[in-house]
Amino acid sequence: MSSTLSLLRARRFGPLFVTQFLGAFNDNLFKNALVVLLTYQTAQWTSLSPGLLANLAAGLFILPFFLFSASAGQLADKYDKALLARWTKLLEILIVLLIGAGFWLHSLAVLLAGLFLLGLQSTLFGPVKYAILPQHLGETELVGGNALIEAGTFVAILVGTLSGALLAGIEGGAPWITAGCLLVAVAGYLGSLRIPVAAPPEPGLRLNPNPFGETRRSIGFAREDRSVFLAILGISWFWLYGALLLAQFPAYTKDVLGAGEGGVTLLLTVFTLGIGGGSLLCKRLSGQRVEIGLVPLGALGLSLFGLDLAFASPVAAAGGPLGLAALLAAPGTLHVLADLFALGLFGGLFIVPLYTLMQLRSAPAQRARIVAANNILNALFMVLGALAAALLLAAGLSIPALFGVASLANALVMLYIFRLQPDFLHRCAIWLSSLGGLLKRDTPQPTAATDEAEKRP
Repeated sequence: MSSTLSLLRARRFGPLFVTQFLGAFNDNLFKNALVVLLTYQTAQWTSLSPGLLANLAAGLFILPFFLFSASAGQLADKYDKALLARWTKLLEILIVLLIGAGFWLHSLAVLLAGLFLLGLQSTLFGPVKYAILPQHLGETELVGGNALIEAGTFVAILVGTLSGALLAGIEGGAPWITAGCLLVAVAGYLGSLRIPVAAPPEPGLRLNPNPFGETRRSIGFAREDRSVFLAILGISWFWLYGALLLAQFPAYTKDVLGAGEGGVTLLLTVFTLGIGGGSLLCKRLSGQRVEIGLVPLGALGLSLFGLDLAFASPVAAAGGPLGLAALLAAPGTLHVLADLFALGLFGGLFIVPLYTLMQLRSAPAQRARIVAANNILNALFMVLGALAAALLLAAGLSIPALFGVASLANALVMLYIFRLQPDFLHRCAIWLSSLGGLLKRDTPQPTAATDEAEKRP
């Protein structure tokens, strides 16, 4: 664990981690602040319903991943990734200034445009952060680097989401939201200045201005290696599964657990701690190599604890909103929290080896474009998951039942992937066997003397 955390002090990783963390933090700070403002002050901004506005905001943020990921991958393969990181952080500062103008003009259109542009900035940075890791880290360090990136990303999402809600709740909070976003953006730019040079693998690449044609080409690069493409499908499925769970937390807390906003924060915190713990545990269990045998273990945990969450959930909320202390004392709450922590933990074990596998087995000259293909499929899966969840809930399915359906679907999808690529299960059997041998070796073995002593009365 100490060797993994020591990467944070290394210039070849620490500045990238800071830049990524602050970027994810800022995206979620503004996105949630805007959603909270539009939910509780709808009449001041528009005649549209709060629910429609929340979905519109989510859609605008994710749309650039479909439109521009392939172009971002080309740029990251053609130019120095450290330089691209600085350009994207400068763009973030300009976008925050536009957002400030939107608050000053009281223009919802400008604010939504700012949200779309933040999605664009994240799209441009996506291939940089994953494609640069194999250039700056050794193969034995990649698992630890990815573990820290994943843990940091989820913590940044949590803290950014909470900060956005806090700033939006302040009377006249628009200037505070703008100042907070600007401060974080500037800090992220300063962090990016210390990212070491990452020479482009294909500087002579001719850029294709057609995003749709380049999207097909990027997915084609990903499909050239079967293990890489299956890793991408696994990563995309995880984001579908995780996003589906997270999207239900507000309604689940209110309608099933019977708690207020503090309960949503509690659920998010427990799940995030699980993801962070699972990501770091993955490095410890993997040792000095990428251990794809942990992927089936993670998939099993995601299904088992998802099902347990469905059965452990109360039938329906009773009475008024519970405070945090009352929620923790309510029957079944600790069981639910334990399931959420376990879901996060096994999610970390599942996702980190897949990201590492994708990086290691991607052709260096197309690595950023393969990462772009991953981002496109991640976004597509998340949208499909949201649509499926909306249809099932509209058909009368309860939220706990939705969790159960998602868990069963997770088991079926993973069995399909493992059937296509048996190496996952094969490595899992070898890893479990080696773990069993290690435990047996560490257990004191009986000797002739102890056997004789045990026979004495």
